[in-house]
Amino acid sequence: MEPNRAVSDQTGLGATKTKIHFKVTRFIMEAGVKLGLRSIPVATACTIYHSFFTATVASGPYDPYLVAMAALYLAGKVEEQHLRTRDIINVSHRYLHPQSDPLELDSHFWELRDSIVQCELLMLRVLGFRVSFRHPHKYLLHYLLSLRQWMNRHSWERTPVSAAAWALLRDSYHGGLCVRYPPQHVAVAVLYLALHCYGVEVPAHAQAQRPWWQVFSEDLSQTQIDQIVLDLIQIYTLDAEIS
Repeated sequence: MEPNRAVSDQTGLGATKTKIHFKVTRFIMEAGVKLGLRSIPVATACTIYHSFFTATVASGPYDPYLVAMAALYLAGKVEEQHLRTRDIINVSHRYLHPQSDPLELDSHFWELRDSIVQCELLMLRVLGFRVSFRHPHKYLLHYLLSLRQWMNRHSWERTPVSAAAWALLRDSYHGGLCVRYPPQHVAVAVLYLALHCYGVEVPAHAQAQRPWWQVFSEDLSQTQIDQIVLDLIQIYTLDAEIS
């Protein structure tokens, strides 16, 4: 195979995998809502999913939807919002096969249940049983509360910066940002992007010795913020391509 052809094939394969992971992560989020999961367990499920495929990049193929179901099941345990495998299977089956009848409690059902349990054990081994994560949520909440004190009250209430930041954070889990960047950096980046989307200026930014975002995270640079923002924008570009 010619070098350029090999590079092209690898790029195409990478793009295909990215689209698959985007779709499956969307499935995790929608299934999580139907299962009544809170935002943190859903974030944990997405992080487990992305972490597993990051760790097994050179290993054999795995069914991404089976991994997603196992991630939901495991995340429920980790975040103490336990889910029944039967509920996960029923919700997943309805999502993937909306026109079909509900699954019967037959041999296929029990094989699928056993597959989820076995996949959960595999994920635990692959991840070294490190399935408890620090998410950006608590950092973003702290940053929003602090930033609100700096802002003009009318300017803050007039623009939905807070809602936009939370939406950006939720959408960030469609990609692998949760495994590539520290949680405090992601929190700053989504807030930075939300402010720029609405053209909101942080008071005293020009006169301050350092930018507002460096007050929250001293080890963060403008280049790092730009890279995280670029990754976020690519997620929305991918969404537009898939839709």
